[in-house]
Amino acid sequence: MTDPNFRPPAGPAGETWFSPGRLNAQMVYALYLVSFVVGITGIIGLIMAYVNRGKGEPWVDTHYTYAIRTFWIGLLYALIASILMLLAIGFILIFAVAIWIVVRCVIGLQKASAGEPIARPESWWI
Repeated sequence: MTDPNFRPPAGPAGETWFSPGRLNAQMVYALYLVSFVVGITGIIGLIMAYVNRGKGEPWVDTHYTYAIRTFWIGLLYALIASILMLLAIGFILIFAVAIWIVVRCVIGLQKASAGEPIARPESWWI
């Protein structure tokens, strides 16, 4: 039998994977990384970031802004690299875009795990 009052275990201060906070920001970054294997997870992470932005603490909002910009800027860079594949340099650039996305996700994961904000969430680079 299942207990109707059962609640899944929560993280710090009642935080869950789907409530705006540290764990949710980490989930967004993880979904971005998984999207290299399963493409749709990046879009799910983007939706989660948009839904939770503005609902959490200010330091968590910097992570959502950073993650949203990582998605859209990465998409822009990937489109440019795809067009430049006609000139062969795009093959190198698409690899550089993948590295750029991974680095931004790792930085975000490290800072979210430490409970630190992203210093410049609106940056185009790292």
